[in-house]
Amino acid sequence: MCREPESRGRGRVAIIGGGAAGLAAAGYLACAGYEIDIYDKLPMLGGLMMFAIPTLRVPRDSVIEGVEDLKTRFSIKIFTRVKVFADGAERRDEGDEFVERVEPLSRIIESYDAVLIATGIWRSRKLGIEGEDSRGVFTALEFLYHVRAYEHGLIDRAPECGKKVVVVGAGLSAVDAAEQALELGAEEVYLVYRRTIREAPAGEYEIRRLIREGVKWIELAQPTKIVARNGRVVGVEFVRMRLGEPDETGRPRPIPVPGTEFVLEADTVIVAVGEMPTPPIEKEFMGISLDKRGRIVVDERMRTGNEKVFAAGDVVTGPSMIGRAFGSGLRAARFLDEYLRLR
Repeated sequence: MCREPESRGRGRVAIIGGGAAGLAAAGYLACAGYEIDIYDKLPMLGGLMMFAIPTLRVPRDSVIEGVEDLKTRFSIKIFTRVKVFADGAERRDEGDEFVERVEPLSRIIESYDAVLIATGIWRSRKLGIEGEDSRGVFTALEFLYHVRAYEHGLIDRAPECGKKVVVVGAGLSAVDAAEQALELGAEEVYLVYRRTIREAPAGEYEIRRLIREGVKWIELAQPTKIVARNGRVVGVEFVRMRLGEPDETGRPRPIPVPGTEFVLEADTVIVAVGEMPTPPIEKEFMGISLDKRGRIVVDERMRTGNEKVFAAGDVVTGPSMIGRAFGSGLRAARFLDEYLRLR
């Protein structure tokens, strides 16, 4: 957006979260002449772009190059392995293994002219069925995150991946997990979805691409139980579904068909039924509040109930595409810039 800042000393801004939204905002605000400090719980910036999304979709070298550019040309300060959270509260999310210290959110807000929260979605939804805590059962985020951490040399080994893998879900996380299982040497990979390929969140093209790669697609089936032996997964019980009238999402509602249960053998199960926002608060704090889905509430200018705190990305919208997160970060940065210029 620029080769050097237009001016210096406009003010100090803290960005909490160094994923797509946070990095986009950092670039915009650095160009405008602000001193930027980024706080992130991971050992390197990039968020899901570095720790979940396949490099074919988002080249990691490009992310690393962009972060280095922010550091060297725009003097952005980066504080990694730091989790920012509301004072006195505590919550463990996925991806917290590398956190070395927790910084009180109040201290961040009080120490800067403005703050942007862009902490993303680091908590997976669960199926809520028997056996889900068995060994060999992962969430897609957990599975992909540990594979990427291994590739970055941050841990000693990749997560175990058996020969028969069942992935539950049909979004991009499910697609990525299934493809990763193949790359790790799985002999059979099943992708199982409770609706049909036409309703798959990842899109019919992505599902058919996986089928061509050897993934077995099963639609209209929903898991009812993880089958375990001595605490380790050996299979998944499913029930067949039929589609009913549209639900609140506008998609046909899947309805179980009694008496159609069946079991797929598996030594690895990956649950990919979505992720949830992970704001740095559990309840209202310093004017910052959450809606019923746990997303940070902002107005049309991306501002929270605290006039100097803005929010952007998936922590505001819920799970979205990278491009939407970038756009959200840029919008929030523009409004934050206007706020500071008009003070």
